[in-house]
Amino acid sequence: MSAQPGRTVSPKELKALLAGNSEIALLDVREEGVAARRRLFHSSVAPVGRLGYVVARLVPRADTPVVLIDEHGEYARRAATLLDEFGYTNVSILDGGVDGWARAGYEVFSGTNVPGKAFGEIIETRLHTPNIDALTLKARQDAGDDLIVLDSRPFGEYHTMNIPGGIECAGAELVYRALAAAPSPDTLIVVNCAGRTRSILGAQSLINAGIPNPVAALTGGSMAWLLSGLALEHGQTRTAPRPDAEALAAARRLAQAAAERAGVRVIDADALAAFEKQTSTHTLYRFDVRHPLEYEAGHPANWRSAPGGQLVQATDEYVGTLHARVVLRDDDGVRARMTASWLIQLGYLDVYVLDDEASAQLAASHLEAGPEPRRLLGATGRVQWIEADHVERGEYQVIDIDRSLAFRESHIRGARFIAASALDDYLQQLGGSGPIVLTSEDGTLAGLVAARLAVRLAGRGPDIAALLGGTRRWGSLGLPLEHGDTGNLTGDDDAWYSPYHAAPDQVAAQMNAYLAWELQLVEQVERDGIAAIEPLDFGTSTAHRSHERLAALHTGEPQ
Repeated sequence: MSAQPGRTVSPKELKALLAGNSEIALLDVREEGVAARRRLFHSSVAPVGRLGYVVARLVPRADTPVVLIDEHGEYARRAATLLDEFGYTNVSILDGGVDGWARAGYEVFSGTNVPGKAFGEIIETRLHTPNIDALTLKARQDAGDDLIVLDSRPFGEYHTMNIPGGIECAGAELVYRALAAAPSPDTLIVVNCAGRTRSILGAQSLINAGIPNPVAALTGGSMAWLLSGLALEHGQTRTAPRPDAEALAAARRLAQAAAERAGVRVIDADALAAFEKQTSTHTLYRFDVRHPLEYEAGHPANWRSAPGGQLVQATDEYVGTLHARVVLRDDDGVRARMTASWLIQLGYLDVYVLDDEASAQLAASHLEAGPEPRRLLGATGRVQWIEADHVERGEYQVIDIDRSLAFRESHIRGARFIAASALDDYLQQLGGSGPIVLTSEDGTLAGLVAARLAVRLAGRGPDIAALLGGTRRWGSLGLPLEHGDTGNLTGDDDAWYSPYHAAPDQVAAQMNAYLAWELQLVEQVERDGIAAIEPLDFGTSTAHRSHERLAALHTGEPQ
């Protein structure tokens, strides 16, 4: 590719590039809700209005070949100009955008986290992951069978709603905690999520590790549970126990064997140092796959938080560069190895695990606390910060640029919502209504956008400031909030709305459509021919034992 910013690359040329093994990043610069309607398989969403907020995390190396994608040319030129200002030197634009890709006869996908969700469906199809349907599970629960339900979603999702009796045990925590959670080796472990992917990957993780228990994925997750006419619990806090010394030792043995079977490479401190010296020519992602709260309590400097289960399902949200190096760490010898055993099967990442000794040394010598720092690009102007009391007095018109879903749930009274990428288009009509104050959840995005606009407009448009502390601080001060979509000027273009967010009379139809979409991904990936997913059969006896146990449920044999 040329280093000239904004040159075009044809669909045919991009198809050839994706067939190779060189680093390349595909950035879809439309808002997430728009990108979810029509997108390329390997693209990461980086909306032009948020580009300076997200791109350094997705594509950390500035001379990585980057291809920008939009619908048919509406945002890519603007994004290319911004990336040039940010110092990116090898930027191209897909000629004709998604429209051009489709006209060339190539596959167009829909949805979010497409690689991870397609991965789950391919795993189930190829490996025949054991499944149990919602009505059968409910009947066995009511009969008092020896079983537990482990919810493989992050705690926040679990706390919102869960299968009755379910226990939170997110993603990479499954092999780490399952042996401690199950009352006995005969206990049937059922893994669920909101839909299908994390149920499948979670159950298959336990099978790949070769745990002694029979295992099943809940078919269709909590969506299928609701569609079967069953009720969910809300506000629960049950969490699978952490392993004692004996259970941890057993989990370590299982994880190490699984990692070896998958061909995961374990590196020492010297190898990591060598990788770090090569970051100007080879992209390096360093992920701490432990629970986010463990990460915040203390983590090595320059390591990002990426809980293992989420990293596998939503790889495109963490890694924007295909064929980059990815190094994982934990503090237990289980979670990083199990996560790596999955990532390596995706076929487009160079995956490593930092060995236990090097990981411990890092934590001992370079530990820092708090949430993951975020590198912002493009904040060249001075931010004009406005305190909440000035806004409360009605001196500014408030524009929320965060998320339409968050706006619906709660927003500053009288505020309007405009997706960040569309803000430029609305400035002209907003200019006559007085000075503007932008707000976002914590003020970070609002400050970044306000600083950019201050430089670009330079007195030629409305005065634009940012609310100090954002909407979160406004609420913590007890200032008036509103709920609902009144004032939303750009609709849902900025976000993909899950079936759980649909209107009550549309939830069932949306859930059925979503589950059908997941099921068709295997056929679509096969047509596309780009994905390099290679499912691995770990050859453990757990799958056979699980199928036998599930077959017995339908023959009436005692459990």
